[in-house]
Amino acid sequence: MSADPILIWGAGAIGGVLGAYFQRAGHDVLLVDVAADHVEAMNWDGLLIEGPVEAFRQSVRAALPADVEGRFRRVILAVKAHHTPNALGMLVPHLADDGFVVSAQNGLNESVIADTIGASRTMGCFVNFGADWQAPGRILYGNRAAVALGELDGRMTERLAEMHALFRLVEPDAVMTDNIWGYLWGKLGYGALLFATALTNDSMADALARERYFPVYDALGREVMSLARAQNIQPLGFNGFDPAAFSNGPGSEAARRSVAAMTEHNRHTAKTHSGIWRDLAVRKRRTEVDAQVLPLTAIGAEHGVATPALSRLVALVHDLEAGRREQSLETLDEMLSACA
Repeated sequence: MSADPILIWGAGAIGGVLGAYFQRAGHDVLLVDVAADHVEAMNWDGLLIEGPVEAFRQSVRAALPADVEGRFRRVILAVKAHHTPNALGMLVPHLADDGFVVSAQNGLNESVIADTIGASRTMGCFVNFGADWQAPGRILYGNRAAVALGELDGRMTERLAEMHALFRLVEPDAVMTDNIWGYLWGKLGYGALLFATALTNDSMADALARERYFPVYDALGREVMSLARAQNIQPLGFNGFDPAAFSNGPGSEAARRSVAAMTEHNRHTAKTHSGIWRDLAVRKRRTEVDAQVLPLTAIGAEHGVATPALSRLVALVHDLEAGRREQSLETLDEMLSACA
């Protein structure tokens, strides 16, 4: 076990679960978060992990960004995608000369991080287990799911093996990969479908199961996979999402099977709704749509690949964020014309 402390920047759903498990295993962890009440609760009572996977309370060290001292070799960034640039501005002064940042986030934040500190100091990470911030000092760990780590250039390195061993404390089946971009693009496809389910108040599984909206899920998956091909990425599948199923013509039986498999996967989690839905319905705040989905439309424009479904999805999420629409099946209906 390394004596080096681990800095986790962002102690919400994903960062909180990682930090609690790492600390319980005897690693020295500092959790950083901008929410003062959450930091106070963690320092006072520890971090409570709840849910069907495991329930325990773990003593942790937590700090606000302004109170962080020292420099760290191992840094895990676990903030919402649209907060990445601001978080980097605060954490970079605490990155050791030989330090690196692991992006435990949604989207393509590895590119943003690499542009700031260099690709050689950036490690990719794909996380799909379900977790939700419940209240100060409380995190729901809803289900186990796929986790992968990889160097951006595909090399197998000592530090990758080191971080893989850490993440296996949380997910024993976590893998090291030479194609982390494939996992990240697979998650973009999966995530686009989850954004669509968040247009409603249905659970992820119930929304995905509605036959009326299969053309929406099919079109979103096909658009993202078309963009991956344009970027020369070989996307990888996980937890029901099959990239190949969305790489043919519309309405394929393979795509139907994939949506059904995703539905079944999401039937077996205490996290019934996506974090996107929670941002809109519970926390009343911006989603990650501008950091996850909007860049895909720009990539489409760059390559001459049409993205009508993704563009309509962004517009509808913006409407929900601004209060111009309500989460409902009627709002999801608005996707159908863009997915014909």
